[in-house]
Amino acid sequence: MALRQVDDALGAPWERPLAGTVDKLVVESELLADNPLGDPSRRPLWVYRPPGVELDHPRPLPTLYVIQGYFGRLDALTSREPFEPNLLERVDALFAGGDCPDAIVVYVDAWTAYGGSQFVNSIATGPYQDYLCDEVVPFVDERYPVAADRDHRGLTGKSSGGFGAMIVPMLRPEVFGALASHAGDALYEACYLPTFPDIARKLRDDFDGSYDVFFRSMAEADHFDMTKWGDLMLTYGCAAAFTPDPDHLGKALLPFELDTGRIIDERWARWLALDPVRMVPQHAEALRSMRRIYLDAGRGDEWYLDLGATAVASELEAIGAAHTLELFDGKHGGIAYRYPRALRELAVALSA
Repeated sequence: MALRQVDDALGAPWERPLAGTVDKLVVESELLADNPLGDPSRRPLWVYRPPGVELDHPRPLPTLYVIQGYFGRLDALTSREPFEPNLLERVDALFAGGDCPDAIVVYVDAWTAYGGSQFVNSIATGPYQDYLCDEVVPFVDERYPVAADRDHRGLTGKSSGGFGAMIVPMLRPEVFGALASHAGDALYEACYLPTFPDIARKLRDDFDGSYDVFFRSMAEADHFDMTKWGDLMLTYGCAAAFTPDPDHLGKALLPFELDTGRIIDERWARWLALDPVRMVPQHAEALRSMRRIYLDAGRGDEWYLDLGATAVASELEAIGAAHTLELFDGKHGGIAYRYPRALRELAVALSA
């Protein structure tokens, strides 16, 4: 029996042919040029069109923007877990199934040398919130058959992406009119504060109490040890976003003393100012104007982001902002099967 080549698509479990189309674009950002970290201003931008939606589609559609979690990059959308479709295949199945209104889905990459940007403007990393709102959105509006107004745009993501999905519509409600957050960073005394003493110990025991030593060690290593270094990098990246060092561009001011783990009140206050739980009362009008607010998290989330989502929901209730909170059996990882649910919630609300 001779092996022969065939031209058909592989199919599951390797590849499920898409009914819709993913346009894998490369864009050049003026706003990200010459950023302090020297990160690329040339970025991937992937745009999904449902089955039958061409660029000359006769009816303007809602736009759903998807932003990634910390350490996430756009090319990871094609990775897959055993026995499961990847994220692009899940989204394609949602729209191909006929139970979801058509929408354009835009996947945005905001990776930095620290692993993420938190979707804020920072003098340490770059203006990633402006990149999303002032460059990516107008680019898509000009080139795709979309309804180019905030009442037909939604933002969603998981973890740090879920954090961005909560704060960006609060800060830029003229751009986004709906949001969905999966286990978004919130309630910082639960998700961030407990990690600081452990990070201080790791720096002391393994890196002479210095982030400079940590970064040198990481650069010399032959691989990135997520278990050993992940929390160190995540915390520094968040500090670069929330408390950048004005005297050393590209560097961060940590919200705790590196030798003791003791909180530095002024810096911690600046972190708390970007806690979605604390932000809700200050942006009540914007949140009440949202056409859909959807929150979820696993009850066993290791970062206690189920408590964070519950706290955000409590604040939304207090200001009279309509919302949905769903807690489910699960942890922080392995919840990609939840993402199409949020996209459908947004598509239905923004199609009305």
